[in-house]
Amino acid sequence: MKEKLKDNMNGKICLVTGGTNGIGKATAQALARMGATVVIVGRNAPRTAQLVEEIRLASGNQNVDSLLADLSSQQDVRRLADEFKSKYSHLHVLLNNVGAVFIKRQLSVDGIEMTFALNHLAPFLLTNLLLDILKASAPARIINVSSNAHATGKIEFEDLQGERGYSSSVYENSKLANILFTLELARRLEGTGVTANALHPGFVATGFAKNNGKFIAALVSIFAPLVARSPAKGARTPVYLASSPSVEGITGKYFYDSRAIPAAPQASDMAVARKLWEVREEMVHLAEGLPAKT
Repeated sequence: MKEKLKDNMNGKICLVTGGTNGIGKATAQALARMGATVVIVGRNAPRTAQLVEEIRLASGNQNVDSLLADLSSQQDVRRLADEFKSKYSHLHVLLNNVGAVFIKRQLSVDGIEMTFALNHLAPFLLTNLLLDILKASAPARIINVSSNAHATGKIEFEDLQGERGYSSSVYENSKLANILFTLELARRLEGTGVTANALHPGFVATGFAKNNGKFIAALVSIFAPLVARSPAKGARTPVYLASSPSVEGITGKYFYDSRAIPAAPQASDMAVARKLWEVREEMVHLAEGLPAKT
């Protein structure tokens, strides 16, 4: 028998990236219905504002807000963190949901391959910039969206950005990196009251991959609904991780359908996880990370 989720999240403040579509939108809607203060991160101002009003109306919860940022830009990520902390004194749930796949190799404004910049470096930088407010709000939860695609991913430090040969593997690698990030983050946060977990939402019918042109968008629109689960079903695990008493204190795990499952073997290599942390710190110019635990 499935556990009934906590009826309300009153007093909890949740920040949801990639919140204007798909899993992020469905998660934001669910958390708002549970009474949480929900802050949605979007890139398109009119669309984000419209969604905020929709969720307020549907949930009866007026504590739904938004912040704008292009998370592929490190400058925007830093501005987002500053704006959030200037507006809110607490953060109880950080859902790093933003993500995309790019068929052709593109560079971010920082000169970093876009899939790696958006799917992985953005959550890494944003989380680190918000660690102070998360720890001050403990118990708090960090939730990183990964994918079962991580099982075919690998971390090649000499070619993290797909310069040698660009393919869909960059997406798989970014999702593997998200789990390794989660494991090392959980290790570094031991004893702080802040947990970090990763999840696979399942194959969900969203706007994913539609950024790759009209032809791809048409294919996704036609075929995804035939085989994919709904965004509401895809949001069940992130909502569970954000709200369930059952996962209080649980950290460093990988979840699918609201239960912890083993990740691929390469997703548990702590030596790679620690080295990747150091590499990322340099890539995002993080002045100081969490002190390493021995």
